[in-house]
Order: sequence, then C-alpha cells, then structure tokens
Amino acid sequence: MGLHLLWGSVTVALFYPFISHPARLALKQRWSRQLLKILNIRLQLAGAAFEPGCMIVSNHVSWIDIYAINAVQPAAFVSKADVRNWPLIGWLAAKTDTIFLRRGSRGHAKIVNDEIGRLLKNGLHVAVFPEGTTTDGTHMLNFHAALLQAAVDTIRPVQPLALSYLDGKGQRSLSVAYIGQTTLWQSMLMIARQQQTTLKIHVEQPLPTKEIETGRRLDRRALAAAAHSRIATHIYESQELRKPG
Repeated sequence: MGLHLLWGSVTVALFYPFISHPARLALKQRWSRQLLKILNIRLQLAGAAFEPGCMIVSNHVSWIDIYAINAVQPAAFVSKADVRNWPLIGWLAAKTDTIFLRRGSRGHAKIVNDEIGRLLKNGLHVAVFPEGTTTDGTHMLNFHAALLQAAVDTIRPVQPLALSYLDGKGQRSLSVAYIGQTTLWQSMLMIARQQQTTLKIHVEQPLPTKEIETGRRLDRRALAAAAHSRIATHIYESQELRKPG
C-alpha cells in the first residue's frame, strides 16, 4: 500500500504536467484499480453506461469510494476540505482534480459550484456525495441538494450510483465503513485484514435536468430526491436478498 501511494505520488509529480487530460484519466483509473486489488476489493459493475459529462451522485461509505468510482469512471470529486490535510492522500487528491469544499460557507459553495459547472461544460465527469458524510452502508442519510445546482445550471444529467460493500459471506461489510472516530490508518488496517471484500456498483439511468416538453430546468431538490430514491432502492433491496433464508 505504501509503495503504491509512493508510485502514485511520483507519477503525479513527474508525468502529470506533461501528458494530456485523457492520459491522466487513464492513469488515474489504472492506479485506482491497482489500489483496490492491493486491498483485495473485487468490483462488480452493473446497470447503465455512464453518460458523457454527467454529475455522478453516490451514497458514501468509505474513503475507498473515491477510488472505486475512479476505477470504473474517472472523475473530478468534490470532497470536504479536511481531506486536503491527510498525509500523502490529501496531496494526491489535490493534484488529481479534487475540489475541496469548506462546510458552512455559502460563499465558498458558490465558488465550488462555478468550478463544477466549468468542468461539466467541458464534458468531464464530476462526482459528489450529497449525504455530506459517510454511513456504515446499512442506511442512507438525506441528500443535500446545493451541489446539484451546477448540473441544473449547465443542463448536464445527474447519474445516481449505488455502492454496496459485502464480505466473503455476502453479508454487509462494516469493516470498510469510515465512520465515527476511526482514523485513516485504523480504516486501512481493518480493510487489509479482510480476506476479501466485494464492492457492488450499480449505475442508474441518468436523470435529465431539463424537461423535454417545456424546456424548463428541474429543481435541484427534486433531482436530489429522485437520485436518493433510486440509490436507496438498490441499497435496501440488496440487504433483503442477503437475509438468512
């Protein structure tokens, strides 16, 4: 894990400034897939294809979520400002298109939305976690709609993504959850101790941000509610399927 982080840092520092953006995305995707392999996390991808230049909206369980999404569809991420201070990972995030959001600052939220809008207009993917924090994966919190405004303003689709972590027995894995007072180091150790973890990623059909008939842009709160409903359906259905008997 340490060697992989070091290799990622060297790649970003020495090669990123001199290669095209598509090449950067390809490197980011390959590095993320290798990270999951090191942590013995197996991906299962199902559902729709990713819409070009969409806003990806996902439930949030772990710091692993970022690399899991990058492994299937490289994207720029909106993350809490605290991540910028994480050793090495924070630096890597800053150098790989992460947008850091200071919570509680409306002025900064406006700046972040403008940056998201710029990326979406350029046909790039942007991923957000509207819950604002992580859960243990057994339930979902309400979605905050503020960051979805950028998708509405640029008339780019919102694509819901459901993440479910399972242990070797097919039960919900709580070891991956990055919650409470757990440190990043403790989280890494808990994940590394697992024999195998399966991450099921279900990609929903994209939600349009404008009505075809009227041309009216949709309300961001309605979009947030629709995305939450679609993701929750898969989260809770997958729990029911794994109940004994």
